[in-house]
Amino acid sequence: MKAVVLESKQILTLRDFPIEETLGPRDVRVAIRVVGICGSDVHYYQHGAIGPFVVREPMILGHEAAGEVIETGADVAHLKAGDRVCMEPGYPENPGRASHEGMYNLDPSIRFWATPPVHGCLRPEVVHPADFTYKLPDTVSFEEGAMVEPLAVGMHAAAKARIRPGDVALVTGAGPIGLLTALAAQAAGCSHVFITDVVPEKLELAAKLGSVTPIDVRKEPVRERILEATGGWGVDCVFESSGNSVVFPDILASVAPGGCLVLVGMPQEPVPFDIVAAQVKEVRVEHVFRYAHVFQRAVALMGSGQLDVKPLITDTFAFEDSVAAFDFASAMPPASVKAQIQL
Repeated sequence: MKAVVLESKQILTLRDFPIEETLGPRDVRVAIRVVGICGSDVHYYQHGAIGPFVVREPMILGHEAAGEVIETGADVAHLKAGDRVCMEPGYPENPGRASHEGMYNLDPSIRFWATPPVHGCLRPEVVHPADFTYKLPDTVSFEEGAMVEPLAVGMHAAAKARIRPGDVALVTGAGPIGLLTALAAQAAGCSHVFITDVVPEKLELAAKLGSVTPIDVRKEPVRERILEATGGWGVDCVFESSGNSVVFPDILASVAPGGCLVLVGMPQEPVPFDIVAAQVKEVRVEHVFRYAHVFQRAVALMGSGQLDVKPLITDTFAFEDSVAAFDFASAMPPASVKAQIQL
């Protein structure tokens, strides 16, 4: 079948690719309809690696997907041909202790689409475990369904923060994950969210996503704005989504005593962290690696209308234009957030 293949660093093709996947009794075969382009896909395209994950042979990209079930395994009861679905791209192949402890995202046997050497989903069809395939409500489009994967990161972060109704949050970084985290924090009960960035167009969009106050860090200091708005107390939770080391002093100054810091972004290098500044406030620090146990909740929130991701879908490309889509995503204009490819 035709697929979007990363041949090597900075060489991407759309070509016939030999891949066969056998349908097991607990699997479904899905015709892919929409795939979102993630920052990790772009990073593999531009650099050929992310940390220890190195592309050593041609690999199909893509892991944010929605589609239609076209075949089910003999033991699948909750899905049928014709169902519109989204797929959780990572699952433990041989569940071990981490999975049994409820942390399957940390299982060493995890298989995650478009993470070397596992092929991704930018192709006409895939075979996927039914237990990690979720039916979309009639009110949720394929385009929205393909946003469940990045939204799951934000929802996992919100769960880690243990948000209480009425909490106030700060999100650093108004990229796709930061914006989705702001939506997830509000859905979890936050009464207000502050969000920082240096791109005015991203901040303008953020201001339209509910009770959100954008802060342009080029024009005003974060800590002063936060402390002034909260009567000197600070925010209940901070979601660091930028992966930028320069934000940490402002984060620790902005979080309230007994508050929570959730580390979502992945810095390229070690970052400075003032342990004493965190200790004197007893700041609880949580970490996020992908997500677990949140896909169904994300789908439910979308279906109920309580969480709207449509404003973040800014650019759409045909499957035939996939290489151009990746070049676009590699130098995305300021007003763009999420580019998707339709099959």
